Amino acid sequence: MLAIVDRVLLALVGLALFLGAGAVLAVGLGVPAPSWWIHDGPHDVLLDDAERTRWREADWWWPTVIAGLLVVLSLALWWAVAVVRRHRLAAVPLDTGDGGEASVRGRALESVLAEETSRLDGVDRADVLLTGSAEEPGATIRLRVDPRVDPADALDALARRVLEPARESTGLATLRARVRVGSSGIAADRVE
Repeated sequence: MLAIVDRVLLALVGLALFLGAGAVLAVGLGVPAPSWWIHDGPHDVLLDDAERTRWREADWWWPTVIAGLLVVLSLALWWAVAVVRRHRLAAVPLDTGDGGEASVRGRALESVLAEETSRLDGVDRADVLLTGSAEEPGATIRLRVDPRVDPADALDALARRVLEPARESTGLATLRARVRVGSSGIAADRVE
């Protein structure tokens, strides 16, 4: 969900900046401005003295400006933290048993988990994303199962035949998983 919000916000901000810059450039090059446009021509300044000082004496002006800027800053910080926090896990350390250091790449483990999950009965598709930290990794798994399959059976098979062996083979104490189960769409048979 956050990826969708991220893309939509980036697209809207980019579109607004592109259209605004294009409109300013067009008016600056001499294209006639519409009647509602804030500037009249290529020699007009962004803020003249009257525009800059119009609200200076109003008691509500500066608190409103500061509150608006704080809202924008808060949203920008939330967005930046959300983008940084949802990074993929680069590597998972392995317990070699002899005190040595070894690790498996996160994308390789994701690929193996997705492939093993896709082999389960009734699972049409599986997408896996490793999250968390190297000390406490987790997996976010999206399953598409056949509509005739009981989701509880699919989750039980996932836990027993995929997640437990993965946890044991990597030597992890726990491997948390968040699973979203959806149904694969099957077109109805035509009846005549």
